Amino acid sequence: MKKKLLVIALFVLMLCGCASKEAKSFKKDYESLNGKTNASGKVHRTVKIDKDNPFVQITGEELVKKFENKETFYVYFGDELCPWCRSVIEKFIEHAKKNGVEKVYYVKIWDKDGNEVFRDKYQVNENGELEQVFAGTEAYFKIMEYFDNVLSDYNITVGEDKVYANEKRVYAPNFMYVENGVSIKKVEGIPAELTDPRGELTPDILKEEDRIFNEFFTN
Repeated sequence: MKKKLLVIALFVLMLCGCASKEAKSFKKDYESLNGKTNASGKVHRTVKIDKDNPFVQITGEELVKKFENKETFYVYFGDELCPWCRSVIEKFIEHAKKNGVEKVYYVKIWDKDGNEVFRDKYQVNENGELEQVFAGTEAYFKIMEYFDNVLSDYNITVGEDKVYANEKRVYAPNFMYVENGVSIKKVEGIPAELTDPRGELTPDILKEEDRIFNEFFTN
């Protein structure tokens, strides 16, 4: 009996270690860019990520399986290179913990150089027409079907105009809640007052982030 309990205890410790490893990896990825300059000469916002954050990175293919299995879960689409993500990630973690959310799946959208590895990408050519420059993965298009009821249209801003692709899009950051395999809600967490992703997070902006995430976690 004692031997059986010891095996169970070791198994639990192994599981806890895996979760801690995922959290540490997320923290390391985001904090490693603090104050550094990107390829465009812009400085990354400094963030402080809780060591007990809930993020577990998965692939698009693994996320599709969760839908197929009709699971209930939270998922975050984003990247440590994304300035908008860095503007809201601390508040999201704070509210996830406050609401007892122990796990949030995380799908990265870019590689280490900021190139798309998951979503499709379009650009407007010299004739003012949209052309695809990167084809999204098969899992991405499947995920867009599952999230169709909450996703926004894909548009590219050119000057003061928006050019729309004939599809929807997973933007970054996107925080989503899925219940029994059905997408329920989505937020970006970005207050209207925050027009510059590298701008100051004023008390009013942070207060609005609080309101957005409070509402998001109220199911």
